[in-house]
Amino acid sequence: MYSNEYGQQIGAPLPDWAPRALPEKKIFHGQSCDLEPLSADQHGRDLFDAFSAAPDGRDWTWLSIGPFAEFSDLYEVLNTFEHSDTNLHFAIIDLSTQKAIGTIALIQPDTLNGKVEMGYVLYSRLLRKTKIATEAQFLLMQYVFDELQYRRYEWKCDHFNTASKQAALRLGFSYEGTFRKLIVYKGRSRDTDWFSLIDDEWPNNKLVLQTWLAPHNFDHHHQQIQSIQDIRKQINAHRS
Repeated sequence: MYSNEYGQQIGAPLPDWAPRALPEKKIFHGQSCDLEPLSADQHGRDLFDAFSAAPDGRDWTWLSIGPFAEFSDLYEVLNTFEHSDTNLHFAIIDLSTQKAIGTIALIQPDTLNGKVEMGYVLYSRLLRKTKIATEAQFLLMQYVFDELQYRRYEWKCDHFNTASKQAALRLGFSYEGTFRKLIVYKGRSRDTDWFSLIDDEWPNNKLVLQTWLAPHNFDHHHQQIQSIQDIRKQINAHRS
């Protein structure tokens, strides 16, 4: 608890705080995937092929864009992403095939306050329940907290997007609330659920994710041996 000269409770002082740097276009190397700055020319065809493998458009229901029946439609969106002044988009590269199979982005960075949002998570069916799906998220978390030294990492999704909400909790984010009627998209109203991960929580969460991603946690069929939830329980129990 902190208080001022009037006895009023206030937030923790930050005498050494300074604005942080903007995220940069760079390549992040993982065990099973790389993240590369998104290029419509370089990654567009791979992404269209990966997205087209889905039998219908249900994967795009709670996203503001898509589905894409034509390559030209996707290319236009990717080109806009590539040249965004405010958001930094990455292609997720499967190292086993060297093909782009999804995208992820850091959006609306606030360097003054040290916060940024993870968004535009466009995962093809090739990413479902894979190590890559988690490692791609981990690579950006590590960049945000360890290199950029940000204080807050945000995750927002449609209130009805159960899979996204479950993924946020699995990765260590905390639910903060629902912002009702926040936006209008695709001709309908959206209530948006907010989640966050903060720098105080990162060291423990980093250990959890590193333990899950370790090669010895996967069998020869590439299936996990221990879940993230079980690893988190063990680590938290050991520290308590």
